[in-house]
Amino acid sequence: MATEVLVPVLGESITEATVGEWLKQPGDPVAADEPIASLETDKVSVEVPSPVAGVMGQHAVKVGDTVEVGAMIATIESGDGAAAAPAAAQAAPAAPASGSDPVAGGYGNHGEAPVTSDTPAALSPSVRRAVLEHGVDPSTVKGTGKDGRLTKEDVAAAASSKPAGASATGASDATPTPSVAASTARKEERVKMTRLRQTIAKRLKEAQNTAAMLTTFNDVDMTAVIEARAKYKDLFEKKHGVRLGFMGFFVKAATMALKDIPSVNASIEGDEIVYHDYADISVAVSAPNGLVVPVIRDAQDLSVAGIEKTIGDFGKRAKEGTLKMDEMKGGTFTISNGGVFGSLMSTPIINPPQSAVLGLHRIEDRPVVRDGQVVVRPMMYLALSYDHRLIDGREAVTFLVALKNAIEDPTRILIDL
Repeated sequence: MATEVLVPVLGESITEATVGEWLKQPGDPVAADEPIASLETDKVSVEVPSPVAGVMGQHAVKVGDTVEVGAMIATIESGDGAAAAPAAAQAAPAAPASGSDPVAGGYGNHGEAPVTSDTPAALSPSVRRAVLEHGVDPSTVKGTGKDGRLTKEDVAAAASSKPAGASATGASDATPTPSVAASTARKEERVKMTRLRQTIAKRLKEAQNTAAMLTTFNDVDMTAVIEARAKYKDLFEKKHGVRLGFMGFFVKAATMALKDIPSVNASIEGDEIVYHDYADISVAVSAPNGLVVPVIRDAQDLSVAGIEKTIGDFGKRAKEGTLKMDEMKGGTFTISNGGVFGSLMSTPIINPPQSAVLGLHRIEDRPVVRDGQVVVRPMMYLALSYDHRLIDGREAVTFLVALKNAIEDPTRILIDL
């Protein structure tokens, strides 16, 4: 007897999602509540659990299909998988010849490697592309993602350690060198935007069209924070179980500056300005399918250690795709750190309905004047983009100066000055 797997309720006002990947293939044994598929919504990826224990039946939809809440996407057959696996294999269509139309789990129009039940774990589209690009056999690579799944980083690491000239199976590549004409051929690849990327594009453009955005800059001497981190990072990690980074200092300093300049922490709703007496700080975190922005609730009440623990947890779960919808909502101010990718300066775009976003950038040694002498200091550019309808230039500059003062003299953070 087959049990239908339905698209679960995805959150308030969310009625549909896109099939991101299949975590179980036909014939695979499945435990009750074990994830069998991943759905991409406007904000995060949501795993679909199996309602019963049994054997994975046929997929009713393919990766990339749009499905509505309550729709049937697969079936779970009774059994333990031992007997059902051959039957599922017989029911599967034969592998298509090169250039033919793709089938579920096979090569797609975008050059993705097939997902089969003998791979260590189901591969996401981005990982499949990486496998194909690097010529890596996924069965030989140990995954570091959730439940042992492969990540793009795992594939890249395996490719970098592979001996020159070795193929995906480890043997010498006997394929003849292509002709010059073939190697210089121009190629294109079309990949459908994920639902998350479509939403990011829509929201960013709406922000540009709605807000009167302006960016103001300052720079900050990171000497004191770097020295404090170097002095206490080992004791900090031993006591709190998390590394001491720079974001903890910036988030804490930002909450103090927001208290002094409340308009930077406010938002416009219709013809009203909403002021918040709390600081829910959205922190931009890189995820496999794009940038996500979880929220540190009541950051003004957290210590630097509490902030670092929260950010570390967000980063880990963003990589695993397990962040929840509610964790993305309700921020009052955003901090984005492009410096981790090497950015020197940028003009970040606000995250509506918020009215401001702080951009952090890379730290580099630059000559500056101190007490009439030219000295070298580790400097960082700060950028505050804000909605000029609500925030005046004087307020924006005052906010940045308050932040700069707190970072250059971290004692201010301790005594709330």
